[in-house]
Amino acid sequence: MADINLKEVTLIVGVVAACYWNSLFCGFVFDDVSAILDNKDLHPSTPLKTLFQNDFWGTPMSEERSHKSYRPLTVLTFRLNYLFSELKPMSYHLLNMIFHAVVSVIFLKVCKLFLENRSSVIASLLFAVHPIHTEAVTGVVGRAELLSSIFFLAAFLSYTKSKGPDNSIVWTPIALTVFLVAVATLCKEQGITVVGICCVYEVFIAQGYTLPLLCTAAGQFLRGKGSIPFSMLQTLIKLIVLMFSTLLLVVIRVQVIQSQLPVFTRFDNPAAVSPTPTRQLTFNYLLPVNAWLLLNPSELCCDWTMGTIPLIESLLDIRNLATFTFFCFLGALGIFSLRYPGDSSKTVLMALCLMALPFIPASNLFFPVGFVVAERVLYVPSMGFCILVAHGWQKISNKSVLKKLSWVCLSMVILTHALKTLHRNWDWESEYTLFMSALKVNKNNAKLWNNVGHALENEKNFEKALKYFLQATHVQPDDIGAHMNVGRTYKNLNRTKEAEESYMMAKSLMPQIIPGKKYAARIAPNHLNVYINLANLIRANESRLEEADQLYRQAISMRPDFKQAYISRGELLLKMNKPLKAKEAYLKALELDRNNADLWYNLAIVYIELKEPNEALKNFNHALELNPKHKLALFNSAILMQESGEIKLRPEARKRLLSYVNEEPQDANGYFNLGMLAMDDKKDTEAEIWMKKAIKLQADFRSALFNLALLYSQTAKELKALPILEELLRYYPDHIKGLILKGDILMNQKKDILGAKKCFEKILELDPSNVQGKHNLCVVYFEEKDLLKAERCLVETLALAPHEEYIQRHLGIVRDKISSSSFAEELIFPTRKASGVEEGEKNPTESVKEIVSESRPTQITKTSDDKSQSKSNKQLGKNTDKETPHKTTKDIKEIEKKRIAALKRLEEIERILNGE
Repeated sequence: MADINLKEVTLIVGVVAACYWNSLFCGFVFDDVSAILDNKDLHPSTPLKTLFQNDFWGTPMSEERSHKSYRPLTVLTFRLNYLFSELKPMSYHLLNMIFHAVVSVIFLKVCKLFLENRSSVIASLLFAVHPIHTEAVTGVVGRAELLSSIFFLAAFLSYTKSKGPDNSIVWTPIALTVFLVAVATLCKEQGITVVGICCVYEVFIAQGYTLPLLCTAAGQFLRGKGSIPFSMLQTLIKLIVLMFSTLLLVVIRVQVIQSQLPVFTRFDNPAAVSPTPTRQLTFNYLLPVNAWLLLNPSELCCDWTMGTIPLIESLLDIRNLATFTFFCFLGALGIFSLRYPGDSSKTVLMALCLMALPFIPASNLFFPVGFVVAERVLYVPSMGFCILVAHGWQKISNKSVLKKLSWVCLSMVILTHALKTLHRNWDWESEYTLFMSALKVNKNNAKLWNNVGHALENEKNFEKALKYFLQATHVQPDDIGAHMNVGRTYKNLNRTKEAEESYMMAKSLMPQIIPGKKYAARIAPNHLNVYINLANLIRANESRLEEADQLYRQAISMRPDFKQAYISRGELLLKMNKPLKAKEAYLKALELDRNNADLWYNLAIVYIELKEPNEALKNFNHALELNPKHKLALFNSAILMQESGEIKLRPEARKRLLSYVNEEPQDANGYFNLGMLAMDDKKDTEAEIWMKKAIKLQADFRSALFNLALLYSQTAKELKALPILEELLRYYPDHIKGLILKGDILMNQKKDILGAKKCFEKILELDPSNVQGKHNLCVVYFEEKDLLKAERCLVETLALAPHEEYIQRHLGIVRDKISSSSFAEELIFPTRKASGVEEGEKNPTESVKEIVSESRPTQITKTSDDKSQSKSNKQLGKNTDKETPHKTTKDIKEIEKKRIAALKRLEEIERILNGE
């Protein structure tokens, strides 16, 4: 085996860079969204051990909806990318390009085991530029193929060194091989197939056996005419070690997936659920289809599922000829490589092994997979194809007549492949460009029409998206997901009637429940979302809440482990004012997923509705243990602590609110509630700062405007309060407490009797029975020296509040004054100020309290159709401006203090009058 030199490495790396430089400008598309953008395992806050408990997409392996693709080391490299650049796609694509260059260089070293130097470089160049690799290199999730291939080839190269002098066994390379096989398998499942290649290499290359020789030796041994040669015993020992190691890896892998195969629908792989012989004929036909993609990669497609390749339902189908021809050609090569000794047959044999063995897990021949054809799984098999091509070219170029022609043809192939790869990379720039390029190749795949619709939907182009979703239903009328997409788009267009009809159509395509029989069919969770979507749609109508609940219960009856149904039902039950049943729903969901911070948060909201603040706080704390940055849990738990009145909890409440504003710096509610907390602690300067920050972010923040004005009023800064109140009343002219406070300041500080009078008259226009406003208007009449009018006014006020002693006293004073012959001009009545902080404003759990129905804080995910998710915020409380009828003990004490102060002033007035 010749070593590779720097020139060869530079050439290969340069070619890879020239072919894939434009992939750096592509985004996250197709499966990248689930594996990168939606995968919490990439986040530093997720424990590393979770990577080894979840599948490639971040779903726990124990869940049935898991894809069962166990690739923790690949996810670990994604996590490293996230650590350096978070979700900026360029670094992810750059690392993929580097890995592809590494694979190409290692592949060159492998080629030199079987080909001469020049042919090895050609095979490696062809591999580096082959367009079939764009999905594996430019698609970020293709990194699983790249990483697995690196360790796959390294394991094979290590094994080639296991033969020592005199055919002895060198155990160190074998041990290293086993380790590298395990690593390759943890990057992607097909890594384990390198063991089969090592076995073939050992028997037919390292030991030099041919099939006839093995048959002869076996026949003699069985007839008792000879013993097994020592060299063959050595080979058997090595093979037993390899096979035992492989068996151990397989057992561990089966334990990881908990002996469950992933759930795929008939749309993912139609042949997998077809009867005999359709299934066998179609699966066998897919082999020449994959071979043709390697030979002629002119029409590439990112998705070959659904109706892309029609089923072969008859032996008379003309496509069976392609299958027959393929197997004849493959059989001829196999016989040649196994029967005849020589370097050429060894090269062909290893090329065939590289093509066939790594492809077996994706072939559907032993177990079904979730696709019909996938270009990225041809990454390793293409190595064998490139060796075959290079070997064939070597044979042709050795003939002087065809030498020039062979060079011209080879140059054309490499150049056209490189240009095709460069052009194909641009298809992966965005989801829209990717799926539109796929539709040019295949218009019979409803999933492609759906995905173009999703791309347009993400751009809020709902009208155009609807056309593609409708086309998907025409291409595949029984596609449940397509009808769900149509329904969701109609909903986004506010066409609820059409949306409901589409959801009903999707629901009619679901397997029907047989009354009295337990439902046992396995259904893809995404399809069950039709019940969630439909329920979420009709629950907007208050008269159909029971009907929506019935849909949630139907989904649960079909899959008792359907967590999303319990979450959505819990939210509905709260809306129906059934908190106890909502509690049951959330507790059931927690049985299925105790590590979901949003579920603990939702349960806390239920306890708030049940008037159990201590239990609510416990659940908020549990949510924060699982996710210390859970925004809503931080906010609402802080408010709950503040409202508890326990002084010892205030520092923690302040700490959580500070964490909240750090996470949500543009949310004025956070700063407002920090201000309210500071007011409670009598930190007036700090309270003023927080209130101003809230108003800066939200100029019309009613609560912050009023309470800042009240703060100024309580700290003898009444004149600073006036412009704040003007701003408040500009946005909210009917704010009664603001009008009362403004009138009081105008009368007592500015001596603007007319301005105060307008405020109080405005109050009575809004609320004729407002005692405070009515009384203060009576005071205005008194100040205007209109005693008769003041008397009539106070009589009317007393009729509204007959038990208010201060009104009775004021009426007595006015009547005494009327009967008196003289008049003390300096005498005044105190107006009644707006008492205390607006309770509704101070209760942020009323304004920010939300139910989270999936693992996305601050949002309710109503449903998750096929791909796109519909999100909306849910307000469970009253409006922030509404006054809370129940006052705390502290508030009552404050009001009582002000009442006593007012009575003292009345007593002073009475003494003056009596003195006159």
